[in-house]
Amino acid sequence: MKRILSTLTFAIAFIAASVSASEWTEDAAAAINESKTEDKVLLMNFTGSDWCHWCKKIEGEIFSDKMFKDYADENLVLLKLDFPSKIPQSAELKEQNKKLLDKHGVRGFPTILALNSEGEVIGKLGYTHGGAAEFLSQLKAL
Repeated sequence: MKRILSTLTFAIAFIAASVSASEWTEDAAAAINESKTEDKVLLMNFTGSDWCHWCKKIEGEIFSDKMFKDYADENLVLLKLDFPSKIPQSAELKEQNKKLLDKHGVRGFPTILALNSEGEVIGKLGYTHGGAAEFLSQLKAL
């Protein structure tokens, strides 16, 4: 029994360590809380992940880049607010995303909002030519 518990404890620790902060959450309340408690910038990604051409480009050219992920691990809390056409979502997730869309007056995709740990919008970004380096340059300038 002790051996099984030891193995389980190791497995849980390994999984927890391998989860990267550069992964996007869809839980707004958790992301907002983490931004406050860790004093990190909250990056809100309003996207149409399965239909928006520019959203797919920003994901492929910027958000999946190691440079962005490394920066995000240290400095950002990532919140994905998706408005897909074919991917099923719970009613609660749709409602959460719509409320934040309306609250921030988002009119197009992708819209990336950067909020400080107090919840104040400090900048608005979108797709940037030049990849992760250019995007991060603009983000750091906010």
